[in-house]
Amino acid sequence: MTDTTPTLLSYVEENLDGMGDDPGRVALIHEGRQVTVGEFHGLVHRMARALQAEGIGRGDTVTLLSGNLPEIIAARYAANLLGCRVNHLYNKLSAEVQAAIVRDMETRALIVDPRLADRAAEVTQLSPVDKVLVLGPAKTGADLLELAAGHSADPFASLAEPQDIAGIRHTGGTTGHPKGICSTYEQVKLSHTIKGDGEYTPRQLVCTTIAHAAGFLADSTLRLGGTLVLLEDFDPATVLATVEREQITDLFLLPPLLYELLDHPDAARADTSSLRRLLYGGCQASPVRIAEAVRRLGPVLLQFYGQNEAGGISMLLPEDHDLERPERLRSAGKVLSEVEVVIRDESGRELPTGEHGEICVRSPRVMQGYWKQPALTAEVLRDGWLHTGDIGFIDDEGYLTVVDRLKDMIIVVGGHVYTTELEDVLNSHPDVRQSAVFGVRDADNMERVHAAIVTTPGTDVSADGLRELVRERCGAMYEPYGIHFVTALPLTDAGKHDKKLLRRRVEESAA
Repeated sequence: MTDTTPTLLSYVEENLDGMGDDPGRVALIHEGRQVTVGEFHGLVHRMARALQAEGIGRGDTVTLLSGNLPEIIAARYAANLLGCRVNHLYNKLSAEVQAAIVRDMETRALIVDPRLADRAAEVTQLSPVDKVLVLGPAKTGADLLELAAGHSADPFASLAEPQDIAGIRHTGGTTGHPKGICSTYEQVKLSHTIKGDGEYTPRQLVCTTIAHAAGFLADSTLRLGGTLVLLEDFDPATVLATVEREQITDLFLLPPLLYELLDHPDAARADTSSLRRLLYGGCQASPVRIAEAVRRLGPVLLQFYGQNEAGGISMLLPEDHDLERPERLRSAGKVLSEVEVVIRDESGRELPTGEHGEICVRSPRVMQGYWKQPALTAEVLRDGWLHTGDIGFIDDEGYLTVVDRLKDMIIVVGGHVYTTELEDVLNSHPDVRQSAVFGVRDADNMERVHAAIVTTPGTDVSADGLRELVRERCGAMYEPYGIHFVTALPLTDAGKHDKKLLRRRVEESAA
């Protein structure tokens, strides 16, 4: 008897179908180079067959080492059509950390941007893999584009099963061994939280690594029949010029990058009127700077709060960015449908409205676990709930506020200092543009509060003046022991403030 049950489409097939039927429409733009719908479709299907011919199949791990090339998106789609696990390395990690991830992931094939061929050689010297496939000619590895050209561009049906692992994303990695976060094919389909409103076709500017959140947003844009404009990295002048030239409608920035955009001289004269949605998230945002962004850019800001482990958790919609209610800008918005959130104390007791505790999440998007780390998985996944490691509370209107990371909270004599609350106070000074607060242990193993500060050029901001501001607003317990004026705050590969590096600099200076 023939099984006539329709096969459910994978996320790749849904995205390809969503790109539309016009093969000549430009769907991706990378540094002036245009890729049409037909070219992208053909590349995905040819690559899938080429990878299969190389012996890569369902359940194998394919690791990507690349910038924001259209071809690397096609390579991810091709590997996922085969039912492979895909993990995308952050480019700014050391070769040693990248090699550790490649080895830990049991990588069968490393797909490489030709501009990173030398780094790939370093990585594979430390962690050999079966196949090195390069997106173009290079001194090392086989040319995957040349291999793909010899195969058919006919549609390649997905071989993945819904509960197979589709992707493994890594946390951090600036120090220590990153944790691999596993998501299934079914969960990847659910991860497309940002929906189109039907009123416009998105033109998404990607200016952060597609190994992070920008990769999900790229998928959503393609699925909605939109256009991706890909930049290799964030540069405020280039982003502003590209928004104007390409009539960008959608943009994602981590808060520190948004501040750089607002502070750039070109921001006052660039035409950003095409923007319909500026999504921000990935780390805490300053209410003062977000209010400034609303005044500068209009009602287009949308905050997204989530984690790699949890998926999407909450959103602060454009209409919630109310300048008449500045306290609302401190919140992460309302919890998404299909997501449950409770606040728990250290004993696991559920706390009432308004009380601070750990944010715990239950939803279909919660990760399957950490790759090959069952003990660590058991620590954060308990009784069906993900313990996020974030401290927060839910107010009586149902808005969720994230106060701090448990690991970033500074324990001082007299209580706890929440770093984001202190950053909000420092950022309220009219001549402070950005701040990052972190704890450093002294010779007696006591944590001290430190703050790195970026000020408006040409102004005279004193450490004593900032300490006085903090004492008046928060009390002496929050007063920074060390205030460090810097020209710029270091960022991680994902675009967050690199507090580990700041802490290390202070420790090295003290030593």
